[in-house]
Amino acid sequence: MSNRWILSEYDVESAFQQPAPFLKTLKSHGLAVTHTRLIGGRRDGVELLTVNNGDFSFTTIPTRGMGIHQAKHGETRIGWTSPVEGPVHPRFVPLAEPSGLGWLDGMDELIVRCGLESNGAPEFDAETNRLKYPLHGRIANQPTEDVVVVVSEDGELCISGEVRETRFLCYNVALKTEIRTKSGENGFRIRDSIVNRSAQATTAQMLYHINLGAPILGEGASVVCPAVEICPRNDHAASGITDWSTYSGPTDGYQEQVYFMQFAGDENGQTSALLKNAAGDQGVSVHFNVKQLPCFSLWKYTAAEQDGYVTGLEPATNYPNPRSFEEKQGRVVQLAPGTSYDIDLALRFHPDTASVEAAEKAIVALTEGTEAKVHRMPQASWCS
Repeated sequence: MSNRWILSEYDVESAFQQPAPFLKTLKSHGLAVTHTRLIGGRRDGVELLTVNNGDFSFTTIPTRGMGIHQAKHGETRIGWTSPVEGPVHPRFVPLAEPSGLGWLDGMDELIVRCGLESNGAPEFDAETNRLKYPLHGRIANQPTEDVVVVVSEDGELCISGEVRETRFLCYNVALKTEIRTKSGENGFRIRDSIVNRSAQATTAQMLYHINLGAPILGEGASVVCPAVEICPRNDHAASGITDWSTYSGPTDGYQEQVYFMQFAGDENGQTSALLKNAAGDQGVSVHFNVKQLPCFSLWKYTAAEQDGYVTGLEPATNYPNPRSFEEKQGRVVQLAPGTSYDIDLALRFHPDTASVEAAEKAIVALTEGTEAKVHRMPQASWCS
């Protein structure tokens, strides 16, 4: 089979000729990519691309903005168990639902992008009380166009596509994405470009909601990050500020806590955050650049397992407050006509103590000799 695979070349024909669920696999250079179309229930019509590069595998969802649904290393799952039980087809996610919270009807991914017009809390028109911006935006519930899978001569796999957030007379921006991995790599790399397709200047926001649960998350798990400043989002989060970096086991009735942060980076702006288990022998790290993603949110939701025991590591262009608040603080991306804003993100799994310790050492070195400024209460310029 060719090392270049264009989904649109066979999708329509395959839908009529293949038994359901449709399945097709590309193999090259020790890599395997399987294309699946799900049937039945709220998953009906969802298309998945599952990549296996050896011990590590992950699944991306072209139907849902090219988010990452789950990943695995051997038998260790990297992701979480959501009560939503997706992946849910976008037609069952009511983004315009009056409360502004319809986005939650589809939330169960490992990595889900929030944006592009807005990425924070719902916002309503002050005069009419009608919804202006729904929770976390629309991009995660848009289909991916022009999906191509390529394996290069040196064995690097790249899945690319374009997700368009376009409404006539209102907004015309696209997300061009590439997801890359190599055989034996314990993770993957993402390059996203937010493109202004309009002849007019516009703005954008982006947040990566990276969600992790058991078995990495558990009693005694902790997050390691090069924070230089930390701020609780609200009074409830402030009540837990002394324990912001550690986790309890599943707790019935737990109320979410969110902490906004600024990170240190190296001379090029590169930085990372690590979630490690209590034993310190497994972990997941997220890598990004503070020049591209200057804001970081830590979301803690250690509720009962059946309610979604999870934490979120969330690098972003801004904090997830209502869009108008963030715009007043200057935390929106400015895009001239035809220009783009590039973002690089990577996720890595650490399968043993040595790997976890090496990741932690690299993070600690970014703030060596300095101590983070910790705000005990929400700050007016950080929190709406």
